Amino acid sequence: MAKMQANQMRAGMVIEFEGARYTILRQNIMIPGKGNAIIQVDMRNIKTGSKKDQRWRTADVVERLTTEDKEFAYSYAEGDTLVLMDPETYEQTVVPKDILGERLPYLQENMKVQVRLIEGEPVAMELPELVTCEIAEADPVVKGQTASSSYKPAILTNGIKVMVPPFVTAGEKIVVRTEDSTYMERAKG
Repeated sequence: MAKMQANQMRAGMVIEFEGARYTILRQNIMIPGKGNAIIQVDMRNIKTGSKKDQRWRTADVVERLTTEDKEFAYSYAEGDTLVLMDPETYEQTVVPKDILGERLPYLQENMKVQVRLIEGEPVAMELPELVTCEIAEADPVVKGQTASSSYKPAILTNGIKVMVPPFVTAGEKIVVRTEDSTYMERAKG
């Protein structure tokens, strides 16, 4: 752990506060008409996922935790956990399923994922930005719809609902952005 002044906090950093670990979501410096500047920080508790707003004076000192990002390959799910493999050492690492939240259905076998570690403990996991998924069912095309302005609902084989252009049909593979379940394009090949 390293000490730093509160005004050096940035989004994405991990700090220790009141015995808990938090990820900084947003930081804003407020300068009142009188007195010292104040740092307003929105942060999320890594263990519980709860959000917290905290204010510091610019001279206050906080504990910054050192993080390490490492690539793993997803192997399989076991109960409430995911088993990942280190591609270099072939060692297995177990992480809780809820580390991915709503993006869990996009996880595919042998997918390369980025895991953020603090002192060897996994605290966050990132999927690739784009994944290829198959459409399980899609509404039929309605005559008179133009491809440029209207999208129709479709359900992927992983159960996620996405909005797709009218020309996309069930059984097709499409590329979807994992962050917000947005249709990007038809899969090539």
